[in-house]
Amino acid sequence: MRCLVTGTAGFIGFHLARRLLAAGHAVVGVDGLTDYYDVALKRARLSALAGPGFANHSFMLEEPGAFAALMGEVKPDIVVHLAAQAGVRYSLENPESYVAANMVGTFQVLEGLRQHPVRHALMASTSSVYGGNPRTPFRETDTVATPLTIYAASKIAGEAMAHAYAHLWRIPTTAFRFFTVYGPWGRPDMALFLFTRKILAGEPVEVFDHGRAVRDFTYIDDLVESIVRLIEVPPGPEPVSPADTLSPVAPFRIVNIGGGAPVTVGAMLDVLEAALGMKATRLLRDLPPGDVSRTEAETRLLEDLIGYVPATPVTVGIPAFVAWYREHYGASPSGAGA
Repeated sequence: MRCLVTGTAGFIGFHLARRLLAAGHAVVGVDGLTDYYDVALKRARLSALAGPGFANHSFMLEEPGAFAALMGEVKPDIVVHLAAQAGVRYSLENPESYVAANMVGTFQVLEGLRQHPVRHALMASTSSVYGGNPRTPFRETDTVATPLTIYAASKIAGEAMAHAYAHLWRIPTTAFRFFTVYGPWGRPDMALFLFTRKILAGEPVEVFDHGRAVRDFTYIDDLVESIVRLIEVPPGPEPVSPADTLSPVAPFRIVNIGGGAPVTVGAMLDVLEAALGMKATRLLRDLPPGDVSRTEAETRLLEDLIGYVPATPVTVGIPAFVAWYREHYGASPSGAGA
């Protein structure tokens, strides 16, 4: 296949592109290399992808017509739209960037798909869309009318726009909602990365909700396996099971990708301390605005579609992240080089 992946310098886009290349597919990437976090890490990911079968283009998706022009040039079989402005807390500081990247950028991707149809379009959403929903596990059929941040609202808007385009232009589209993805090459703004850096540097870590917050941590390899399998399951004319979210008016479905086995942030930090061989100085804080106390994925639809559900426990995934961190940053157990 010829696959066009947006966000290839990002955490998930990098891993997906690497997996697709290893399987023998051609990958065309798009990434604007924004400075939301360390651009050097993004460039290192792109360097790791460089080689036969991979070509990367650097532009902002919200640039009018740029993505459609690339689609016309590349003529991909599959598009996976992962590029986004991420982060719950940053959306309180710079909400405009979320409107630009996640709404205007997604609109430009959809326009490219309208002009140049593909076999299957897939796009990233987030568990944050469930917002103030008090019931867990979160089901794809739950109403997402209570977003707590502009980040969540922008992702709900992206899903809604994608559904409209799927209906109007018959674009087979799958939107997947991610649940706290972590692992090697991860994002520096995520808790695991922040905790690791600070513990190795001998700095205290802020633990929100006093460590009681519960997250459905999803290891990156499990997530990529799920996406690769979903590529082969475009929405068809009929639901695949009673749990299917297939739209009644469009070739469109929403799928949770999570493990359905959440753990507390405090327990996650316990595992990290064991992997580092160091104890953290914990500063217990209240839950900040925009955060939720618990996330948990209902995964029946994912299993019905692909026969697979993420299952890597944090006791395996966190040590793998720590090993990568030490190798990439040259950090010793005492924190040198962190």
